Amino acid sequence: MISNEQNLIAEYTKCEIEEIIKMVRLELYNQGIGCGSRAIKKRLEKFYQIEPLPSESTIGRVLSNHGLTHGRTGFY
Repeated sequence: MISNEQNLIAEYTKCEIEEIIKMVRLELYNQGIGCGSRAIKKRLEKFYQIEPLPSESTIGRVLSNHGLTHGRTGFY
C-alpha cells in the first residue's frame, strides 16, 4: 500500500502550535543550543509535521508574548 505524505501531516490548532514553539524553545535552551526563531523553525521543520510552518517573525512574536526572549525562561 502506498502511503500518501499528506496523510502524515497532523493538523494543529493555533494554541497547540504556540505550545509546541514554547516546548521546542525551552528544549533548545536546556541543551545549551541556540534557541532563536530560526533555530526553532528548523527544529519544527525537521521533527514536527506542521503545515503550514510558522514564519520566523510569528515564532518571535510567540516567544515575546510568553517572555521567552533574551535567554529568559519566562516572566520573572
